Amino acid sequence: MPIPVISIPKKNLLSLGLSNTENIHYQLSPQELVQDTLSMGDGVLNDTGALVIRTGEFTGRSPKDKFIVKDSKTADTVHWNEFNIPIDQQYFDIIRKKITNYLSNRKELWVRDCYACADPRYRLNIRVINEKPWNNLFAYNMFLRPTEEELEDFKPEWHILSAPELKLDPRECGTRQHNAAVISFKHKMILIAGTGYTGEIKKGIFSILNYILPYEENVLSMHCSANMGEHGDTAIFFGLSGTGKTTLSADSNRKLIGDDEHGWTDTGIFNFEGGCYAKTINLTEEKEPEIFHAIRPGALVENTIFFPGSNKINFDDASITENTRVSYPLDYISNALEPSIGGLPKNIFFLTCDAFGVLPPVSKLTPGQAMYQFISGYTAKVAGTEAGVTEPKSTFSACFGAPFLPLHPGKYAEMLGKKMQDNKVNVWMINTGWTGGPYGIGSRMKLKYTRAMIAAALDGKLSNVEYDFDPIFGMAVPQECPDVPSDILNPRNTWTDKNAYDEKAKFLAGLFIKNFEKYKDGAAAEVLAAGPKI
Repeated sequence: MPIPVISIPKKNLLSLGLSNTENIHYQLSPQELVQDTLSMGDGVLNDTGALVIRTGEFTGRSPKDKFIVKDSKTADTVHWNEFNIPIDQQYFDIIRKKITNYLSNRKELWVRDCYACADPRYRLNIRVINEKPWNNLFAYNMFLRPTEEELEDFKPEWHILSAPELKLDPRECGTRQHNAAVISFKHKMILIAGTGYTGEIKKGIFSILNYILPYEENVLSMHCSANMGEHGDTAIFFGLSGTGKTTLSADSNRKLIGDDEHGWTDTGIFNFEGGCYAKTINLTEEKEPEIFHAIRPGALVENTIFFPGSNKINFDDASITENTRVSYPLDYISNALEPSIGGLPKNIFFLTCDAFGVLPPVSKLTPGQAMYQFISGYTAKVAGTEAGVTEPKSTFSACFGAPFLPLHPGKYAEMLGKKMQDNKVNVWMINTGWTGGPYGIGSRMKLKYTRAMIAAALDGKLSNVEYDFDPIFGMAVPQECPDVPSDILNPRNTWTDKNAYDEKAKFLAGLFIKNFEKYKDGAAAEVLAAGPKI
């Protein structure tokens, strides 16, 4: 049952500038939010009962339209760059006024109280105010859910105001175009206008936690997934989108802590979120059963296409976007850990999807190499779908999450380095990309082999095997691994044309070296020495 409207602190909503507090749906259940979405004609149910919607013009985040208000708090603390774009206070005030006026004139609004951070010491109370019920369902799925008793005296610390159909005037609002996501640390508010992509809500909170926790609480915030073994051993998986964070952390033999955002304290790892936001492109029951079976009533599926004449999703269809997604509560995963707090990590995995087919499928890193790879944050993506374009494109994203890091990358790297040293963590690099050649020639590394390599590392089965050293990148490559053909462990062996491999390896090494130029002045000698050698 929904909590009565009377329980909403109307004074709080009025103080935000929302003049009409009579059209509020507060704390609706998933079933009610689904029904409201269906009644509005904004979505349909698939054959398993999940809600399927389209996010409209934007099917992914728009990093060039994310702004942080530059004020006395942020001017000298935020690392201003192409991801942390400053906006003046006057424009924030204008956008806020436009959003509150717009929302006040809607026939209905959906409001949800929720929180981030499973560790109660760092709990962040959030109030989300949505124009669309399916945006509110996303907030239900992705944030942590207070009990009815906790809601009685709930006091929001941060507010998110989301108006997907409001188009801004860039000249008046100081934005690049008609959409924007604006963060004000002074007002503790996130304003989202002109985009229905739900990930802007999630990543807005992640961005503020990436400021608050390291800067104010000395807690390392991380763009990673995490799980825990039956003996309490925690593993964390860093990686950019598409490298396998969600897939590889959903392991039936281990408890899932979370699939994307975590904090590392002196006592362990905790999840920021209460749900998962998984990619569904090419999803199959065989390869990713936990995610496949999470697509059921209450789940929110974005930008997928049905098979003709049916309501069965064609997960291979990327005609709307490659970035098809599903959000669902964490407990939709059968082995999710509750509460989502794990012990100190024993193993760290850096996931990369190397479309050049150069990096080993599994390798062990020294502390210096680990810091070099963390600061580099490498993966590669297929260039596009235009005819004749097959060359991959390298992507370097500092700390495997540069678009969400308000502080200088060196802050996160310094904290990670100390924690790795203090806890004597094993660090591995896992290439989930191509083998036998680059994209267009080779083939994608089989998921069952990647899982076997990770399992071997977690079980200590790679501790007593012989290692070779990659002559260019320097990492230690095991000569054997249980349940994995030995001939794929050395990537050069999988290429028919060895000279072509050597040339491509030198090419990738050059990209690493060029990218690291901007960090070399502040890097320790051990880290600099860990770079590739051409």
